[in-house]
Amino acid sequence: MLDHVTKPDVPDLAAYLLATGQIDTTGLARADAITAESGTAESGQGRAAALVQLGLIGERSLAQAYAAMLSLRLLGAADYPQAPILPARLRPRFLRDARTLPIAIEDGVLHLAMVDPERAFIREAIEAATGLATSIAIAVPIDLDAALARLYPDAEASTPEAEAEEPSEADAERLKDMASEAPVIRLVNQVIARAVETQASDIHIEPEEDRLRIRYRYDGALVEAETQPVSMAPAIISRIKIMARLDIAERRLPQDGRIKLAVRGHEVDFRVSSIPSLHGETISIRVLDRGAVRFDFAALGLDPAIVTQFREALASRNGIVLVTGPTGSGKTTTLYTALASLDGVARNITTIEDPIEYQLRGVNQSQVKPQIGLDFAQLLRALLRQDPDVIMVGEIRDLETAQIAARAALTGHLVLSTLHTNSAAATVTRLRDMGLEPYLIASVLRGVLAQRLIRRLCEDCKRPARIDPTFARRFEIDDGAMIFHPVGCASCRHTGYRGRRAIAEFLVPDASIAVLLAEGASEAEIAMAAGMRSLERAAVDAVVAGETSMDESASF
Repeated sequence: MLDHVTKPDVPDLAAYLLATGQIDTTGLARADAITAESGTAESGQGRAAALVQLGLIGERSLAQAYAAMLSLRLLGAADYPQAPILPARLRPRFLRDARTLPIAIEDGVLHLAMVDPERAFIREAIEAATGLATSIAIAVPIDLDAALARLYPDAEASTPEAEAEEPSEADAERLKDMASEAPVIRLVNQVIARAVETQASDIHIEPEEDRLRIRYRYDGALVEAETQPVSMAPAIISRIKIMARLDIAERRLPQDGRIKLAVRGHEVDFRVSSIPSLHGETISIRVLDRGAVRFDFAALGLDPAIVTQFREALASRNGIVLVTGPTGSGKTTTLYTALASLDGVARNITTIEDPIEYQLRGVNQSQVKPQIGLDFAQLLRALLRQDPDVIMVGEIRDLETAQIAARAALTGHLVLSTLHTNSAAATVTRLRDMGLEPYLIASVLRGVLAQRLIRRLCEDCKRPARIDPTFARRFEIDDGAMIFHPVGCASCRHTGYRGRRAIAEFLVPDASIAVLLAEGASEAEIAMAAGMRSLERAAVDAVVAGETSMDESASF
């Protein structure tokens, strides 16, 4: 039986949020100023909307507050019906405007999902229209909008076939109108806010033949969050493109843009990429939440011994320090942490990036623009005339960039950069294979940090177990050691993992490495000569320390 509450005497929402520490008096004053300007100062709905608009509280958190304050049930996406209830008496337009939806009829009571329980007149209107008593539960806006879109699809919405046609000015205006509708704006804002609040790193919006799929990436793994009717795809994608200042009429070519929004009281950047696909346009959004990122070596989770070696390399007045690893291994975050650890007042620190992901105080950051011929090599040449002390090059992609970086290092600059290689030893052989002379590599390279990200076990649900004997023998571990396995709970979205940490190996080139390079030695020979702790061993140590699982270490 669903919760039944008859016309609750609604307490003061603002007082509840203040008492529970979800907002402060300064934020409330800002919200009241907005409601006063809009003429809704007497409306609780206006104040709640202003709090969300200012980013002081998320729509989901607001729904949770209403549910707790009124002792009402908070609905999930699975609580909505499969078919419309009383569609002849309650029209879709009224339900959308009222932010409500019937979800069940039990014992003569019509149960309603409502976003705002303070709008008592909505219940009265529904009771008059249906002749039924009503009971309410609290709806999260994004779930309610998704249910409304599924149960009452707009028959006039454009089809994938229409989207594939040649874009026209009239078509662009139609898309703008669709993207400006309140339900679409709310839905897109909620998708973005949910990503920030749940600490997702990416949002993927993917039109398919019969649905629009929305997925979030957590700790490197994609999770399907919700789907929308395919008829909603043009409006949702157009809304995102408008926010990112992209050309909504251009659906045949890839586009890139950025969005800046206030979420929960602080600015968050989003990097947006759109590409044409079979059923429309696929949108990928990278969440760049500076508030959720700590540029601190301790936060990275690197071994203290490796941090010490890395800091020693960064203390050099000249040379090249490289951070390597595949895409998504945290190279950029490590480089930003390195830059943040340097003295930006006494040293001129500059960067060349593609794209600029985070803005760093005291650092001069430049963006490459390949469309006008401004690539890494050209920008690096120009930058050397700016009297820099430290230069961060986003990536060494070709021999020309590598040669300029080496010359900069030889002439008294410290150069930080990345390479896409799988190990520290592979980095020096890659530079050699690019065409950089072995003697030059040995003379300018101060250190190579190769890293990966592994998922941390959830502290709330991980369970202990005896180590596998084969695993123990292979890595010379006491076979009586205890390790931990993932289980899954609400805290970790039932994955068994929550958060990630870096593991790394650090190579310091010396005279013996220089000789091997000159002799054309292989990656394996260089790794053996370096005598460093490998990535595989670092992953095993994390397993023994109870931080990750054997499955996570298996890829090394």
